[in-house]
Amino acid sequence: MDLRIFTEPQQGATYDDLLRVARTTEAAGYDAFFRSDHYHVMGGADGLPGPTDAWLTLAGLARETERIRLGTLVTAATFRHPGPLAISVAQVDQMSGGRVEFGLGAGWFDTEHTAYGLDLPPLKERFDRYAEQLEIITGLWRTPVGEKFSFSGKHYTLTDSPALPKPAQSPAPPVIIGGAGKKRTPELAARFADEFNLPFADPETVLAQFDRVSAAATAIGRDPKEIVRSVALTVAIGRNDTEVARRAEAVGRDLDELRGNGLAGTAAEIVDRIGQWQEKTGLTRLYLQVLDLTDLEHIEFIAAEVAPQLG
Repeated sequence: MDLRIFTEPQQGATYDDLLRVARTTEAAGYDAFFRSDHYHVMGGADGLPGPTDAWLTLAGLARETERIRLGTLVTAATFRHPGPLAISVAQVDQMSGGRVEFGLGAGWFDTEHTAYGLDLPPLKERFDRYAEQLEIITGLWRTPVGEKFSFSGKHYTLTDSPALPKPAQSPAPPVIIGGAGKKRTPELAARFADEFNLPFADPETVLAQFDRVSAAATAIGRDPKEIVRSVALTVAIGRNDTEVARRAEAVGRDLDELRGNGLAGTAAEIVDRIGQWQEKTGLTRLYLQVLDLTDLEHIEFIAAEVAPQLG
């Protein structure tokens, strides 16, 4: 089981905060450090000191870490043009020595779009743009050096692009696709995804979506086993019930709700819960959403007391 730390810095974090978390993640032995790609706080927090840009952050972390994988859950297709985005991600992959994983979604949070002057088209158009972006970005990365890449779609046109720079990973960084859509999302995952992720859902919902992705892959002649199955869940884990309750309260979550919808409990309870998830869904990768970025001991505790028991 790969364990990855997943952060939500739009809730209020500086680059230095994220650097401390990433270094703790690496030292504790986790597989990866991931962050959201959002520009506006959610819920009741004030969001101070403000958002940090996902790919600027990961570029910095690429030079200040050595081993952990780095990526987004997930970059919104509405934020950036696919050509420049392909360049940015390829450069960060080079800067990290080939440790980037690229999560891309259609975009959804209307508040951040209106707050920063970004267009949020209707859902169908959003998915049309998203599909074109996936084709363009992966096409640019996979075009052999010395050849040109062109694309003519409804929303984007590229003509004789040199398709440079190339990422360090060949032919491309792993692509992560997620979401609960029952038709287009599985179809896009089958075509483009190295990993499929469904966050913050129950095992039955997750398994049903995994099965849709597998069916879509089979329909186009792809082995579904090529696509990693992963979920993301919020964590509040401690030595005893008092510590667990303190961690849930620190992030404004009701403990009983978090026990049902996330991973809240003692180490032994969480090991058992993750085992149930594995048995029900076949997942092999788990993103631990850590919301209190000042509680580095939380990250270290999970690595020491939960990870060794997962096998």
